[in-house]
Amino acid sequence: MPDQPTQMIVTAQPEASEAGARILMRGGNAVDAAMAAALVQGVVDPQMCGIAGFGNCQIYDPKRGVHTCIDFHGKTPMAATPDMWLDRLEGETRDGFGFVMKDNVNDIGYQSVTTPGSLKAYFEASTEFGTMDWSDIVAPAVAQAEAGFIIRPHVNFWWTFGADLGRVSNVDRCAFSKTGRSAFLNPDGSAKGIGAHVANPDMARTLALIAKEGADAFYTGEIAQRIDEDFRANGGLLSAKDLASYRTTRTDPLRGSYRDNDIATNHPPGGGIMLVEMLNILENFDLSAMGHNTTDYIRTVAEAMKAATSDKDMHVGDPAFVDIPDFLTSKDYAAGIADRIRGGEKMSVTRLGLPESKDTTHVAVVDKNGMCVTMTHSLGMPSGVITDGLGFMFNGCMGVFDPRPGRAGSIAPGKSRFSSLCPTMVFRDGQPRVVLGAPGGTQIAMGVLHALLNVIDFDMPMDRAVSAPRFSATSDAIDITNRIPGYLVEPLQAEGYEIIRSPLTFGIAAVHGIRIDEQTLSGGADPGHDGVALRV
Repeated sequence: MPDQPTQMIVTAQPEASEAGARILMRGGNAVDAAMAAALVQGVVDPQMCGIAGFGNCQIYDPKRGVHTCIDFHGKTPMAATPDMWLDRLEGETRDGFGFVMKDNVNDIGYQSVTTPGSLKAYFEASTEFGTMDWSDIVAPAVAQAEAGFIIRPHVNFWWTFGADLGRVSNVDRCAFSKTGRSAFLNPDGSAKGIGAHVANPDMARTLALIAKEGADAFYTGEIAQRIDEDFRANGGLLSAKDLASYRTTRTDPLRGSYRDNDIATNHPPGGGIMLVEMLNILENFDLSAMGHNTTDYIRTVAEAMKAATSDKDMHVGDPAFVDIPDFLTSKDYAAGIADRIRGGEKMSVTRLGLPESKDTTHVAVVDKNGMCVTMTHSLGMPSGVITDGLGFMFNGCMGVFDPRPGRAGSIAPGKSRFSSLCPTMVFRDGQPRVVLGAPGGTQIAMGVLHALLNVIDFDMPMDRAVSAPRFSATSDAIDITNRIPGYLVEPLQAEGYEIIRSPLTFGIAAVHGIRIDEQTLSGGADPGHDGVALRV
């Protein structure tokens, strides 16, 4: 990295990018900036993420010789049992993001909540790897919560369009609690529109308490007591014991390689294993010779996506509960799949039979000393639950657990759900070259894959890499965004592929990242969201 203070932060929210940039300008490091931005994200995108969510954070600090991942997936409350919803099962989302139950018991309300990990991870990252006082890290979020925020296009989009095909509407999620109704909805029950002001003073008071007392306020202190009382009164699974016993998981990154680049991503229950498998498969093809988003390219990449999705469904879950086979990251195994694709075989993804939530967000930071942070954090499909007086919405992560016992994704007490999130870094000759990640539910690994191929195989700067039209195959169908022309996919339809065209201009996750080239940083904030890349 250069001696000059070249630093960059990319997030999906301008307010969060600015908060992180100001931290960098004050001399804070990449972790300080990332955690300050993350806390602001929870204020201005309150259904995308928050202190009652989950995620994964990868930290690379060359000065201290640190390269680690903090996994903070939500854990099933101890009151949960493997078969508690078996008789309620009605179907599975088409792209595998979760299961549809009678009365949506897993999707909204007090039983849909897992034990949150986000605040504990923010606090641990800041106090162990940051340089600033915790209270200073939380201060921008407190100030933002006190001021409220103006609804941006993507916030309004999510409220009005973010759930369908068996999912509870997001207006209903906002209306579930008294706080949600007063903060997010108009008096007639409709969602507030773009430009409207959202005030949530309860969140400001909660964040101020957390700034003073740290994460303990949430996990063992006053906030934990109020959560426990609320969930007991409303038939929830989460308890004070679950909160007090929650621990993050530390791992070295999951390692892979692709065309002389070293890939560092996250272990299960995150989606990094899917990313490594897809890259291993695609390394057997000359993608640049095929041409970007040509018919052959779409077919080849889609089949790699289907293979990795099928393997994930069969084998991947919380490694504390599931033995995950080593062959999923094997180059030889991937070469065999590549041979099958080259021979014309179509991979198959089995579904019970219904999209998913994109309610997740991302932050990527590179500081002047070469420290890099990439963190994806989320509420899953938010539960709608906001305890009176606390201001924040809880995750709804129970919706992705398989209600059928004996499977990799089945319910078990203390178990983490699989998620596709995969904050990733790419190194070449020992130096970081790409720092990226994405929100997007099941599509996260697919969006990150696209951006990496765009950078590595097609040498795109990061803004182009995250903006190019994308497609995905997390079922037997191929989903395409609306900028991919019909003449490219019509030959695939003639071969029997089902092509599903999205009405959206952008989509298939929302990738945010930074490309590092010698002394130049190029940042990209996915134009499908409202974010920005700031260099300071």
